[in-house]
Amino acid sequence: MSAVSSQEPIIPENVFRQEGRRRRTAAPCTVVIFGASGDLTRRKLVPALYNLTVEQLLGAGCSLVGYARREKSHAQFREEMHGAIQAFSRRKPDPAIWSGLEQGIYYCQGSFEDLEHYRQLKAMLDGLDRERGTGGNRLFYLATPPSYYAQIVRLLGESGLAEEMPGSWSRIIVEKPFGHDLESAHALNGEIGDVFQEEQIYRIDHYLGKETVQNILAFRLGNAIFEPLWNNRFVDHVELTVAESLGMEGRGAYFDEAGILRDMVQNHIFQVLTLVAMEPPVTLEADEVRDEKVKVLKSIRLLSPTEIYRSVVRAQYLGGAVAGKPARGFLDEPNIPPDSRTETYVAIRLELESWRWAGVPFYIRTGKRLPRRVTEVSIHFKHPPYALFQSESSSSPSANVMVLRIQPDEGMSLTFNSKAPGQIMRLDPVRMDFNYATSFGAEPSEAYERLLLDCMIGDSTLFTRRDEVELSWRYITSILEAWRRPDAPGLATYEAGTWGPAEGDLLLHRDGRRWRRL
Repeated sequence: MSAVSSQEPIIPENVFRQEGRRRRTAAPCTVVIFGASGDLTRRKLVPALYNLTVEQLLGAGCSLVGYARREKSHAQFREEMHGAIQAFSRRKPDPAIWSGLEQGIYYCQGSFEDLEHYRQLKAMLDGLDRERGTGGNRLFYLATPPSYYAQIVRLLGESGLAEEMPGSWSRIIVEKPFGHDLESAHALNGEIGDVFQEEQIYRIDHYLGKETVQNILAFRLGNAIFEPLWNNRFVDHVELTVAESLGMEGRGAYFDEAGILRDMVQNHIFQVLTLVAMEPPVTLEADEVRDEKVKVLKSIRLLSPTEIYRSVVRAQYLGGAVAGKPARGFLDEPNIPPDSRTETYVAIRLELESWRWAGVPFYIRTGKRLPRRVTEVSIHFKHPPYALFQSESSSSPSANVMVLRIQPDEGMSLTFNSKAPGQIMRLDPVRMDFNYATSFGAEPSEAYERLLLDCMIGDSTLFTRRDEVELSWRYITSILEAWRRPDAPGLATYEAGTWGPAEGDLLLHRDGRRWRRL
């Protein structure tokens, strides 16, 4: 009889089987984009729908209705969308495929505030159901400024557009930012929940559509050699870095109001954190996965204002140079008030109060105008318990590091120690590398392609649930409130083109650690 160690987790075989069996072709439906004149529609949404059409993942008759204030004809809107595919799609438009797709593209001019316009939209959709066989299936996408979300949802309800008829479905995708603090997020959840059921609401975070982010679970739970080490017995600390070399790039007014804590940490970074730290779900069903993510957010230890001042660093970039080119400071950017106190960099040390991660610090940093664009998670393992080789080398062997690269060169690497050639026993770090694009020989799909298709087939796994949103805002709001106190420390500064302020380095130095060199 074979024995199984009680310390080695058994991964249920059915966890990954379901995805292979799941039907990945969407039933015919009509996608309605509110704010169809904006950049999101042109750059991401319509190219994603085109590529799904190329891959034959959309049911026959699938249609697109753009809804916006500007006056334009169906033909004009179709021409604009053809140009968007030409400019932004990973595949250039094929005349035959485009010819079929454009027959299902329509435009509806309307105000976001006028109920009569929503009734006109409903009449158009009812007509498409008859003409194109979309069967009453409707996906509403809010690609508008967040200030319109509640109003659009309310009028969708009053016009009857949100109502699901027997045998059909009605769903809504809500873009970030989902609120600006806990109170506003809770209020928005309530307003949307008054019209749509939770299973109809898809709060989108495009980071979760990235192949490498999805691969975190596959990597952890599909390989028996890694998951047994994924805990406080073997992991020393974890780092999450989201670095951007760009400045405001025309987003100054929005960013000055939001700041990078709201813009990046509350959504993208916390979503990646939950995937790294969560317990294995019983299956990959949406609520099984999201239940485990919620447990991670619940386990984040809330800090007192004094602890926040010690564990959270905020800073703003000054003028400098990025990639050899001059870069102006944040206060010199367009639409930024000269006395702005908005943070463009934040570093956080947090802990999870859970059995798996107790005592393991998680270090987060994100910022604008850093030396390069990179998003990664690095798992730093503990040193061996005894420095056996130290006498034979100039220093102790390096700790093993597992790096999950999310962008730009998606992949993973494992750093370990090996004997260097020569007559003495000297250990040097070496790296085993996996690159996503070259290993599979196929171009990964865009995040919005996966997420749009998931919504159409009713798979909410990669979308955030109401309690996820509010739990992440709970932690972020505690920091925002501490920063507003009169005893809060001042805003640090860093030169554009550097890796942030000295205070960010001190966050790790106090623990005897340093940021991984990127």
